[in-house]
Amino acid sequence: MKLNRRHFMASAAGAALVASMPGIANAEMKHNLLEGKPFAGTKLNILSVVTPQFDGLMLRDKEFTELTGIETEWTFIPFGSLQEKMNAEGIAANGSFDVVNYLDSWGPPNAHWLMPIDELMARDGISMDRYPSAFARSAQFEGKTLGFPLRAHPQLMFRRKDLVPEAPNSWEEIIEIGKKLKETNPDVAPLALYYNNDGNRQNLFIWINFLWAAGADIFNDDWTAAWASDAAIKATEDYVALHTVHGVTNPNSVSFNEQDARQSFMQGKSAMIPVWWWAYSGFYNPKSSTLSKDQVAFSGMPQYNGVTKTYAISMPFSVSNYSKNKDAAWEFLKWLSNPEMDRANAIERKVGGKDIVNNVVTHISSLTDADVNAANDGIQGAAWESLKESNIMPQIAEWPEVGDLLSAAIAKAATGGDVRALMTESAAQSDKLLKRAGRIK
Repeated sequence: MKLNRRHFMASAAGAALVASMPGIANAEMKHNLLEGKPFAGTKLNILSVVTPQFDGLMLRDKEFTELTGIETEWTFIPFGSLQEKMNAEGIAANGSFDVVNYLDSWGPPNAHWLMPIDELMARDGISMDRYPSAFARSAQFEGKTLGFPLRAHPQLMFRRKDLVPEAPNSWEEIIEIGKKLKETNPDVAPLALYYNNDGNRQNLFIWINFLWAAGADIFNDDWTAAWASDAAIKATEDYVALHTVHGVTNPNSVSFNEQDARQSFMQGKSAMIPVWWWAYSGFYNPKSSTLSKDQVAFSGMPQYNGVTKTYAISMPFSVSNYSKNKDAAWEFLKWLSNPEMDRANAIERKVGGKDIVNNVVTHISSLTDADVNAANDGIQGAAWESLKESNIMPQIAEWPEVGDLLSAAIAKAATGGDVRALMTESAAQSDKLLKRAGRIK
């Protein structure tokens, strides 16, 4: 018998009915899957970003089909095109994809068509406590859990170990190291940053470390902009001063997006880069980098004013409310997110005959697992330390518009603009936008 969520899964009464059905409640199937293959013959369409991590999951999905009788079809989209594809799926509302993958900050604007899963997690014995707090919150909106953070990243500082032997503990140390490097290795820029207003708000990723460490924030409790306070402006001035005053950044940092900065590091043109942990394997991959593994080292993010606060990001998978196969899609989401596979996907280097190099895990159990760390040079341990003081971008539907205002202001500041004037003006624009949206009363 095929179960249909439209009949009973949207309410507490529905959940009670599910629990009363033989073979459904208290099932002890692998990965919390339901007994009896109730959705056998269903075919699911999966929208995913392009990444070796998800290649590794896709190449394992034969197990899912064997356990459930459900088949899958994956569509992989480059990150630069994923938001447009996600928006088109929401507008079309035709359920062409049963499960979708997206950047966490895109979740709130699309929450109306992403299926809440809290009741289903309670039914099947799954808790978001298995994830670090920042990762868990990145998949939630207005008290509801919309998916699982299957791809999620802490920030780390990477460096050329042959040029910077010791890990810098503070941004002040980075400035000192940078000035020395400019004298001893003038052909290599000390630091690759990305100040460009690229449309994905990447120039906020490092800036927000400065903001939070200064005790400032993006919004006040009433949703008015908080980034024009004296503390926030000072933090922003210090962030752009790495380029405009101290000159320790790559000269092209004002035009760099994150990918450009990574390329600069891999090509040996920059000695340090603060970036997501997933980049590690690419930094010494001979197909993409001029560096050897012995040259690349990583450490936690540096302190600002004696404090370390970092930004964490995720790319959750969610079930589409427009899907005609929600029940089967939930089974897939349970299998896709299971802790055993999270662990295996960071240890095994060949899946289905294909070489896979991936260090991204999202479960606390994997981050602290000795074998996972041994297979990845201990990067998960460093990430776990970073995540203890991590936060996420504001989870509000208007964030893309507000973030664009901030991103534009910081890009202009990095080219020599007046930081106070730019931050004050962008704050005023944000307040007007959020008043029109009804968020500011």
